[in-house]
Amino acid sequence: MLKNLLRNEYGINDDLFRLSQEIEDQIKEKFKEIDNIKEYNQLKVLSAMQEMGLSDRHLLGTTGYGYNDIGREIIEEIYSEVFKTEDALVRNQIVSGTHALAICLFGILRPGDTMLSCAGKPYDTLESVIGTKPTPGSLLEFGVKYEQVDLLPNDEPDLEKIFEAVNENTKLALIQRSRGYSYRKALSIESIRDIIKTVKSKNRNTICMVDNCYGEFVCYKEPSEVGADIIAGSLIKNPGGGLALNGGGYVAGKESIVKLCANRLTAPGLGKRVGASIGAIRNIIQGFFLAPHVVSECLKGAVFMAALFERLGYDTSPSWQADRSDIVQAIKFNDPEKLIKYCEAIQKAAPVDSFVTPIPGDMPGYTHQVIMAAGAFVQGASIELSADGPIKEPYIAYMQGGLMYEHVKLAALIAAKNVMN
Repeated sequence: MLKNLLRNEYGINDDLFRLSQEIEDQIKEKFKEIDNIKEYNQLKVLSAMQEMGLSDRHLLGTTGYGYNDIGREIIEEIYSEVFKTEDALVRNQIVSGTHALAICLFGILRPGDTMLSCAGKPYDTLESVIGTKPTPGSLLEFGVKYEQVDLLPNDEPDLEKIFEAVNENTKLALIQRSRGYSYRKALSIESIRDIIKTVKSKNRNTICMVDNCYGEFVCYKEPSEVGADIIAGSLIKNPGGGLALNGGGYVAGKESIVKLCANRLTAPGLGKRVGASIGAIRNIIQGFFLAPHVVSECLKGAVFMAALFERLGYDTSPSWQADRSDIVQAIKFNDPEKLIKYCEAIQKAAPVDSFVTPIPGDMPGYTHQVIMAAGAFVQGASIELSADGPIKEPYIAYMQGGLMYEHVKLAALIAAKNVMN
Protein backbone atom coordinates (compact mmCIF):
# COMPACT_ATOMS: atom_id res chain seq x y z
CA MET A 1 0.00 0.00 0.00
CA LEU A 2 2.79 2.44 0.87
CA LYS A 3 4.58 1.74 -2.40
CA ASN A 4 1.39 2.41 -4.36
CA LEU A 5 0.69 5.64 -2.49
CA LEU A 6 4.22 6.91 -3.10
CA ARG A 7 3.96 6.05 -6.79
CA ASN A 8 0.49 7.47 -7.35
CA GLU A 9 0.71 10.62 -5.22
CA TYR A 10 4.39 11.56 -5.46
CA GLY A 11 5.75 9.78 -8.54
CA ILE A 12 8.26 7.66 -6.60
CA ASN A 13 9.08 4.71 -8.82
CA ASP A 14 9.67 1.14 -7.65
CA ASP A 15 13.47 1.36 -7.98
CA LEU A 16 13.64 4.41 -5.72
CA PHE A 17 11.25 2.76 -3.25
CA ARG A 18 13.46 -0.36 -3.09
CA LEU A 19 16.52 1.83 -2.59
CA SER A 20 14.81 3.54 0.36
CA GLN A 21 14.16 0.16 1.96
CA GLU A 22 17.79 -0.86 1.52
CA ILE A 23 18.93 2.39 3.10
CA GLU A 24 16.62 2.02 6.10
CA ASP A 25 18.09 -1.40 6.74
CA GLN A 26 21.60 0.06 6.39
CA ILE A 27 21.04 2.86 8.92
CA LYS A 28 19.02 1.06 11.61
CA GLU A 29 21.95 0.83 14.04
CA LYS A 30 22.45 4.58 13.74
CA PHE A 31 18.80 5.04 14.66
CA LYS A 32 19.37 3.05 17.85
CA GLU A 33 22.18 5.45 18.87
CA ILE A 34 19.87 8.41 18.26
CA ASP A 35 17.10 6.78 20.32
CA ASN A 36 19.44 6.24 23.26
CA ILE A 37 20.37 9.94 23.33
CA LYS A 38 16.72 10.90 22.93
CA GLU A 39 15.64 8.83 25.91
CA TYR A 40 18.36 10.28 28.12
CA ASN A 41 17.50 13.86 27.19
CA GLN A 42 13.75 13.24 27.44
CA LEU A 43 14.08 12.00 31.00
CA LYS A 44 16.40 14.89 31.83
CA VAL A 45 13.73 17.40 30.74
CA LEU A 46 10.92 15.49 32.47
CA SER A 47 12.90 15.28 35.70
CA ALA A 48 13.54 19.04 35.66
CA MET A 49 9.84 19.80 35.21
CA GLN A 50 8.94 17.49 38.06
CA GLU A 51 11.65 18.85 40.33
CA MET A 52 10.59 22.47 39.70
CA GLY A 53 6.96 21.57 40.43
CA LEU A 54 5.48 22.61 37.08
CA SER A 55 1.71 23.08 37.45
CA ASP A 56 -1.16 24.21 35.24
CA ARG A 57 -1.21 27.51 37.17
CA HIS A 58 2.16 28.32 35.56
CA LEU A 59 0.71 28.15 32.04
CA LEU A 60 -1.60 31.19 32.16
CA GLY A 61 0.83 34.00 31.39
CA THR A 62 0.69 37.75 32.01
CA THR A 63 0.05 41.04 30.22
CA GLY A 64 1.37 44.56 30.60
CA TYR A 65 4.77 44.76 32.22
CA GLY A 66 4.70 41.09 33.18
CA TYR A 67 5.64 41.56 36.81
CA ASN A 68 5.62 38.40 38.94
CA ASP A 69 5.10 36.09 35.96
CA ILE A 70 5.41 32.70 37.65
CA GLY A 71 5.20 30.86 34.34
CA ARG A 72 8.09 32.79 32.86
CA GLU A 73 10.09 32.24 36.04
CA ILE A 74 9.57 28.47 36.10
CA ILE A 75 10.50 28.13 32.42
CA GLU A 76 13.82 29.81 33.19
CA GLU A 77 14.35 27.56 36.20
CA ILE A 78 13.66 24.46 34.07
CA TYR A 79 16.06 25.59 31.32
CA SER A 80 18.67 26.29 33.94
CA GLU A 81 18.25 22.85 35.47
CA VAL A 82 18.36 21.01 32.13
CA PHE A 83 21.40 22.92 30.86
CA LYS A 84 23.13 22.75 34.28
CA THR A 85 23.60 26.52 34.59
CA GLU A 86 23.16 29.08 37.36
CA ASP A 87 20.50 31.08 35.54
CA ALA A 88 18.61 31.43 32.27
CA LEU A 89 16.71 34.02 30.25
CA VAL A 90 13.94 32.50 28.08
CA ARG A 91 11.75 35.09 26.39
CA ASN A 92 9.27 35.46 23.57
CA GLN A 93 10.55 39.07 23.29
CA ILE A 94 13.72 37.68 21.72
CA VAL A 95 12.94 37.58 18.00
CA SER A 96 15.56 35.14 16.65
CA GLY A 97 18.76 33.26 17.33
CA THR A 98 20.76 36.20 15.97
CA HIS A 99 18.95 38.47 18.43
CA ALA A 100 19.77 36.14 21.33
CA LEU A 101 23.45 36.17 20.35
CA ALA A 102 23.45 39.94 19.90
CA ILE A 103 21.95 40.38 23.38
CA CYS A 104 24.87 38.39 24.78
CA LEU A 105 27.54 40.21 22.79
CA PHE A 106 26.24 43.72 23.50
CA GLY A 107 25.48 42.80 27.10
CA ILE A 108 29.00 41.54 27.79
CA LEU A 109 31.36 43.56 25.60
CA ARG A 110 32.46 47.15 26.24
CA PRO A 111 34.49 49.68 24.20
CA GLY A 112 38.10 48.56 23.96
CA ASP A 113 37.31 44.89 24.58
CA THR A 114 38.41 42.21 22.11
CA MET A 115 36.15 39.44 20.87
CA LEU A 116 37.77 36.29 19.48
CA SER A 117 35.90 33.91 17.17
CA CYS A 118 37.43 30.47 17.74
CA ALA A 119 35.77 28.59 14.86
CA GLY A 120 36.39 30.84 11.90
CA LYS A 121 33.89 33.25 10.39
CA PRO A 122 30.59 33.21 12.27
CA TYR A 123 27.19 32.76 10.68
CA ASP A 124 26.40 35.37 8.01
CA THR A 125 23.83 37.34 10.01
CA LEU A 126 26.37 37.92 12.82
CA GLU A 127 28.68 39.83 10.46
CA SER A 128 26.38 42.84 10.71
CA VAL A 129 26.25 42.54 14.51
CA ILE A 130 30.03 42.34 14.80
CA GLY A 131 30.71 44.94 12.12
CA THR A 132 32.82 42.86 9.73
CA LYS A 133 30.01 43.78 7.35
CA PRO A 134 29.79 47.55 8.01
CA THR A 135 26.40 48.21 9.62
CA PRO A 136 25.13 51.12 11.74
CA GLY A 137 25.04 50.16 15.42
CA SER A 138 27.49 47.25 15.16
CA LEU A 139 29.96 46.26 17.87
CA LEU A 140 32.77 47.75 15.78
CA GLU A 141 31.06 51.15 15.94
CA PHE A 142 31.10 50.85 19.73
CA GLY A 143 34.85 50.25 19.73
CA VAL A 144 34.83 46.47 20.20
CA LYS A 145 37.73 44.77 18.40
CA TYR A 146 37.30 41.52 16.49
CA GLU A 147 39.77 38.70 15.89
CA GLN A 148 39.31 35.29 14.33
CA VAL A 149 41.05 31.91 14.32
CA ASP A 150 40.08 29.61 11.49
CA LEU A 151 39.51 25.91 11.89
CA LEU A 152 42.14 23.44 10.74
CA PRO A 153 41.69 21.70 7.35
CA ASN A 154 40.12 18.72 9.18
CA ASP A 155 37.46 21.05 10.69
CA GLU A 156 38.91 20.73 14.18
CA PRO A 157 39.77 23.83 16.24
CA ASP A 158 43.31 25.19 15.93
CA LEU A 159 44.09 25.09 19.63
CA GLU A 160 47.65 26.34 19.20
CA LYS A 161 46.56 29.49 17.35
CA ILE A 162 43.68 30.04 19.76
CA PHE A 163 46.15 29.95 22.65
CA GLU A 164 48.37 32.46 20.85
CA ALA A 165 45.44 34.77 20.07
CA VAL A 166 44.10 35.01 23.62
CA ASN A 167 45.57 37.82 25.72
CA GLU A 168 44.65 40.04 28.66
CA ASN A 169 42.27 42.09 26.45
CA THR A 170 40.31 39.09 25.18
CA LYS A 171 36.99 39.66 26.91
CA LEU A 172 34.96 37.05 25.04
CA ALA A 173 35.67 33.90 23.04
CA LEU A 174 32.83 32.99 20.66
CA ILE A 175 32.41 29.33 19.72
CA GLN A 176 29.90 28.57 16.98
CA ARG A 177 28.79 24.97 17.36
CA SER A 178 26.89 24.54 14.11
CA ARG A 179 28.19 24.91 10.56
CA GLY A 180 26.17 27.93 9.38
CA TYR A 181 26.78 28.31 5.65
CA SER A 182 30.17 26.60 5.92
CA TYR A 183 30.84 23.16 4.56
CA ARG A 184 32.36 21.91 7.77
CA LYS A 185 31.28 19.55 10.49
CA ALA A 186 29.62 20.89 13.60
CA LEU A 187 31.93 21.16 16.60
CA SER A 188 31.61 18.21 18.92
CA ILE A 189 31.07 18.69 22.63
CA GLU A 190 34.62 17.39 23.12
CA SER A 191 36.05 20.00 20.72
CA ILE A 192 34.10 22.76 22.47
CA ARG A 193 35.49 21.55 25.82
CA ASP A 194 39.05 21.65 24.40
CA ILE A 195 38.61 25.21 23.09
CA ILE A 196 37.32 26.38 26.46
CA LYS A 197 40.19 24.71 28.32
CA THR A 198 42.69 26.33 25.94
CA VAL A 199 41.18 29.80 26.32
CA LYS A 200 40.94 29.56 30.11
CA SER A 201 44.53 28.30 30.41
CA LYS A 202 45.70 31.57 28.85
CA ASN A 203 43.18 33.94 30.45
CA ARG A 204 40.81 32.50 33.03
CA ASN A 205 38.73 35.71 32.95
CA THR A 206 37.83 35.40 29.26
CA ILE A 207 34.13 34.61 28.91
CA CYS A 208 33.51 31.57 26.73
CA MET A 209 30.25 31.89 24.84
CA VAL A 210 28.74 29.15 22.66
CA ASP A 211 26.29 29.75 19.85
CA ASN A 212 24.23 26.63 20.53
CA CYS A 213 21.76 27.05 17.64
CA TYR A 214 20.79 23.70 16.03
CA GLY A 215 22.71 21.77 18.70
CA GLU A 216 20.38 21.35 21.68
CA PHE A 217 19.58 17.71 22.61
CA VAL A 218 21.68 16.26 19.77
CA CYS A 219 24.21 14.88 22.26
CA TYR A 220 24.14 13.68 25.86
CA LYS A 221 25.70 16.93 27.10
CA GLU A 222 25.35 20.63 26.32
CA PRO A 223 28.29 23.08 26.06
CA SER A 224 27.33 24.53 29.45
CA GLU A 225 28.25 21.17 30.96
CA VAL A 226 31.83 21.33 29.64
CA GLY A 227 32.77 24.81 30.82
CA ALA A 228 30.89 27.33 28.65
CA ASP A 229 30.12 30.47 30.64
CA ILE A 230 27.09 31.34 28.50
CA ILE A 231 25.12 29.62 25.73
CA ALA A 232 22.36 30.98 23.51
CA GLY A 233 19.87 29.71 20.97
CA SER A 234 16.49 30.11 19.28
CA LEU A 235 13.13 28.66 20.25
CA ILE A 236 12.07 28.06 16.65
CA LYS A 237 15.00 25.70 16.40
CA ASN A 238 15.62 22.64 18.62
CA PRO A 239 14.40 23.67 22.10
CA GLY A 240 11.02 24.95 20.90
CA GLY A 241 10.02 21.46 19.78
CA GLY A 242 7.98 22.88 16.91
CA LEU A 243 5.48 24.63 19.20
CA ALA A 244 7.09 28.02 19.90
CA LEU A 245 5.12 30.57 17.88
CA ASN A 246 7.71 33.29 17.35
CA GLY A 247 11.46 33.63 17.02
CA GLY A 248 11.92 33.45 20.75
CA GLY A 249 15.25 32.72 22.29
CA TYR A 250 17.16 31.71 25.38
CA VAL A 251 20.39 32.56 27.14
CA ALA A 252 21.72 30.28 29.87
CA GLY A 253 24.86 30.41 31.95
CA LYS A 254 26.48 32.13 34.90
CA GLU A 255 24.08 34.30 36.86
CA SER A 256 26.20 37.46 36.58
CA ILE A 257 26.41 37.12 32.79
CA VAL A 258 22.72 36.33 32.35
CA LYS A 259 22.01 39.52 34.32
CA LEU A 260 24.07 41.54 31.84
CA CYS A 261 22.14 39.97 28.96
CA ALA A 262 18.78 40.66 30.64
CA ASN A 263 19.74 44.31 31.13
CA ARG A 264 20.50 44.49 27.43
CA LEU A 265 17.19 42.85 26.46
CA THR A 266 15.07 45.22 28.56
CA ALA A 267 16.91 48.01 30.40
CA PRO A 268 19.46 48.32 33.21
CA GLY A 269 17.58 48.06 36.47
CA LEU A 270 14.65 46.19 34.88
CA GLY A 271 16.49 43.10 33.68
CA LYS A 272 14.54 39.85 34.11
CA ARG A 273 11.72 41.36 36.14
CA VAL A 274 9.65 42.53 33.16
CA GLY A 275 8.40 41.08 29.90
CA ALA A 276 4.82 39.83 29.66
CA SER A 277 4.48 36.28 28.35
CA ILE A 278 1.10 37.07 26.67
CA GLY A 279 -0.09 33.51 26.17
CA ALA A 280 3.28 32.11 25.06
CA ILE A 281 4.02 30.05 28.17
CA ARG A 282 2.19 26.83 27.24
CA ASN A 283 3.76 26.58 23.80
CA ILE A 284 7.27 27.34 25.05
CA ILE A 285 7.19 24.84 27.90
CA GLN A 286 5.34 22.09 26.04
CA GLY A 287 7.68 22.55 23.10
CA PHE A 288 10.65 22.13 25.43
CA PHE A 289 9.09 18.91 26.72
CA LEU A 290 8.73 17.58 23.17
CA ALA A 291 12.14 18.85 22.01
CA PRO A 292 14.27 15.73 22.66
CA HIS A 293 11.84 13.59 20.65
CA VAL A 294 11.53 16.13 17.82
CA VAL A 295 15.32 16.52 17.62
CA SER A 296 15.68 12.74 17.30
CA GLU A 297 13.20 12.77 14.40
CA CYS A 298 15.26 15.50 12.72
CA LEU A 299 18.43 13.47 13.15
CA LYS A 300 16.90 10.30 11.73
CA GLY A 301 15.67 12.24 8.73
CA ALA A 302 19.10 13.78 8.21
CA VAL A 303 20.78 10.36 8.38
CA PHE A 304 18.35 8.98 5.77
CA MET A 305 18.87 12.04 3.55
CA ALA A 306 22.65 11.69 3.73
CA ALA A 307 22.61 7.94 3.04
CA LEU A 308 20.28 8.35 0.05
CA PHE A 309 22.27 11.12 -1.60
CA GLU A 310 25.56 9.36 -0.97
CA ARG A 311 24.12 6.40 -2.90
CA LEU A 312 23.32 8.82 -5.71
CA GLY A 313 26.94 9.96 -5.80
CA TYR A 314 26.82 13.26 -3.90
CA ASP A 315 29.19 14.53 -1.25
CA THR A 316 27.42 15.09 2.08
CA SER A 317 28.38 16.61 5.40
CA PRO A 318 28.08 14.90 7.75
CA SER A 319 28.07 11.49 6.15
CA TRP A 320 25.26 9.22 7.30
CA GLN A 321 27.46 7.21 9.68
CA ALA A 322 29.23 10.20 11.25
CA ASP A 323 28.65 11.39 14.81
CA ARG A 324 26.52 14.54 14.82
CA SER A 325 26.53 17.69 16.90
CA ASP A 326 23.76 19.62 15.13
CA ILE A 327 20.65 18.86 13.06
CA VAL A 328 21.95 20.38 9.81
CA GLN A 329 22.56 18.18 6.77
CA ALA A 330 24.59 19.63 3.92
CA ILE A 331 24.66 18.25 0.37
CA LYS A 332 27.13 19.53 -2.23
CA PHE A 333 25.62 19.72 -5.73
CA ASN A 334 28.30 21.62 -7.69
CA ASP A 335 25.45 22.78 -9.91
CA PRO A 336 23.05 25.70 -9.28
CA GLU A 337 20.16 24.00 -11.11
CA LYS A 338 20.38 20.89 -8.94
CA LEU A 339 20.47 23.02 -5.79
CA ILE A 340 17.32 24.79 -6.95
CA LYS A 341 15.62 21.49 -7.90
CA TYR A 342 16.46 20.09 -4.47
CA CYS A 343 14.90 23.07 -2.67
CA GLU A 344 11.85 22.91 -4.94
CA ALA A 345 11.37 19.28 -3.84
CA ILE A 346 11.61 20.15 -0.13
CA GLN A 347 8.94 22.80 -0.67
CA LYS A 348 6.75 20.38 -2.63
CA ALA A 349 6.88 17.94 0.30
CA ALA A 350 5.71 20.57 2.82
CA PRO A 351 2.33 20.46 4.58
CA VAL A 352 2.02 24.25 4.20
CA ASP A 353 2.51 26.10 0.88
CA SER A 354 3.42 22.93 -1.00
CA PHE A 355 2.16 24.62 -4.18
CA VAL A 356 4.76 27.41 -3.94
CA THR A 357 7.91 27.32 -6.07
CA PRO A 358 10.91 28.82 -4.23
CA ILE A 359 13.26 31.04 -6.23
CA PRO A 360 16.61 32.62 -5.30
CA GLY A 361 16.39 36.12 -3.86
CA ASP A 362 18.14 38.75 -1.77
CA MET A 363 17.94 38.22 1.99
CA PRO A 364 18.83 40.66 4.81
CA GLY A 365 22.23 39.82 6.28
CA TYR A 366 23.39 37.65 3.36
CA THR A 367 25.95 38.59 0.69
CA HIS A 368 24.70 36.27 -2.07
CA GLN A 369 21.20 35.47 -3.19
CA VAL A 370 19.69 32.60 -1.20
CA ILE A 371 17.06 30.04 -2.12
CA MET A 372 14.88 29.01 0.79
CA ALA A 373 12.31 26.22 1.00
CA ALA A 374 10.10 26.07 4.06
CA GLY A 375 6.46 25.12 4.25
CA ALA A 376 6.21 25.49 8.00
CA PHE A 377 3.33 25.99 10.42
CA VAL A 378 5.48 28.65 12.12
CA GLN A 379 7.13 31.02 9.68
CA GLY A 380 10.89 30.52 9.60
CA ALA A 381 10.85 27.64 12.08
CA SER A 382 13.93 25.65 11.14
CA ILE A 383 12.99 22.85 13.53
CA GLU A 384 10.33 22.16 10.92
CA LEU A 385 11.64 20.75 7.64
CA SER A 386 13.40 23.40 5.59
CA ALA A 387 16.29 23.73 3.19
CA ASP A 388 18.24 26.66 1.89
CA GLY A 389 21.48 27.56 0.27
CA PRO A 390 23.37 30.55 -1.09
CA ILE A 391 23.62 30.70 -4.87
CA LYS A 392 27.39 30.48 -4.96
CA GLU A 393 29.90 27.73 -5.70
CA PRO A 394 29.97 24.88 -4.85
CA TYR A 395 26.16 25.18 -4.58
CA ILE A 396 25.46 23.50 -1.26
CA ALA A 397 21.99 22.84 0.16
CA TYR A 398 21.63 23.01 3.93
CA MET A 399 18.68 20.95 5.14
CA GLN A 400 17.48 21.02 8.73
CA GLY A 401 14.51 20.07 10.82
CA GLY A 402 11.57 17.78 10.38
CA LEU A 403 8.98 17.25 13.10
CA MET A 404 8.66 13.61 12.06
CA TYR A 405 11.02 11.21 10.32
CA GLU A 406 8.43 10.04 7.78
CA HIS A 407 8.08 13.58 6.46
CA VAL A 408 11.83 14.01 5.95
CA LYS A 409 12.02 10.59 4.28
CA LEU A 410 9.32 11.56 1.79
CA ALA A 411 11.05 14.88 1.08
CA ALA A 412 14.32 13.03 0.48
CA LEU A 413 12.67 10.72 -2.05
CA ILE A 414 11.01 13.59 -3.92
CA ALA A 415 14.31 15.48 -3.91
CA ALA A 416 16.18 12.44 -5.26
CA LYS A 417 13.59 12.10 -8.05
CA ASN A 418 13.90 15.82 -8.87
CA VAL A 419 17.70 15.98 -9.13
CA MET A 420 17.87 12.73 -11.14
CA ASN A 421 15.49 14.08 -13.81
